[in-house]
Amino acid sequence: MSDLQSSIWNALKAEAEQTSASEPILSGILSEYILDRNDLIDALSWRVSSRLAKGTVSESELRDLFKDCFSSDTTILNATAHDLEAVKVRDPACDDYLSPFLYFKGFQALCAYRACHSLWLMGRKQMALYVQSLVSIIYSVDIHPAARIGKGILLDHATGFVAGETSEIEDDVSILHEVTLGGTGKERGDRHPKIRSGVLIGAGAKILGNVEIGEGARVGASSVVLNDVPARVSVAGVPAKVVGSVDEGDLPYLGMNHTISSAPSYDGGGGI
Repeated sequence: MSDLQSSIWNALKAEAEQTSASEPILSGILSEYILDRNDLIDALSWRVSSRLAKGTVSESELRDLFKDCFSSDTTILNATAHDLEAVKVRDPACDDYLSPFLYFKGFQALCAYRACHSLWLMGRKQMALYVQSLVSIIYSVDIHPAARIGKGILLDHATGFVAGETSEIEDDVSILHEVTLGGTGKERGDRHPKIRSGVLIGAGAKILGNVEIGEGARVGASSVVLNDVPARVSVAGVPAKVVGSVDEGDLPYLGMNHTISSAPSYDGGGGI
C-alpha cells in the first residue's frame, strides 16, 4: 500500500477501536467490517458487498468479486484512498474516515463504480452492468461502468447522481446531489460531458452533451449547461451563462463555496 493508503487504514482502525469502546452496540459492525479485516482491500470488499447483496448473487460472491477487482487493479485502491481523503477534507459534516467508510453512500457508490469500471475494461460487461444495477437501486447513484472517473472525487449526498457512458471526470472534483452528466438525445458515440480537474458542481445541475467544463470552474445549483464552460469561471442559470470569474487562488472543488453572487466580473462576457 502507498503511504496514503497505509495512513488511512491505520487511522480507520484506530477510529473503529475508539468507537467500539465508546459505543459497544456498534462493536459487531466495527469488527466485521474493519477490526477483523486484513487490510483496506479486505475491508472495502466486505463493506460494499454487504450493502449490495440484495439479489440472487450472494454476498460472499460479491465480496470475492470486489476483492479480485481491487487486488488486480492497483489504481482502484489508490483512487479510493484519495476519495476517502476528499470526504474528510471537504465535507464540513465529516471529520473522520470511519463515517464515510461505514455510512456515506457517495463514497461507497464510487467504490462499487470503480470495480464495475474494472470489470468493463476486462470485457465482463454483463457483470459490470449487473453490479451497477445494484448500485443504482441501493444508493440511487447511476454511473455507467464505461464512464471514466479520476481520483479525489467527492459525491456529497450523492442521491440522484447520473453519469452517462462517455462521461469523464478528472481528478479533484466535488459534486453535489441530483447532478446529471447526460446526453441530449438518441445520438451515439462520444456524447457526454467532460469535467476537468478542480471543478465544483452544485446540487441539481444538469450538464448535457459532449461539452467541457474547464479546469477550476464552478457550476451553480440547478443550472442547465449546454455549451462548453471556460476554465476558472462561474456559470449559473437556465440555460447557464457566465456570471463571474474564479479568483486564481480560489479552488472551488476544495473550498466547496457555492456562493457566486459576489464573483468578480468576467472579461469574456456573459455567454457560453
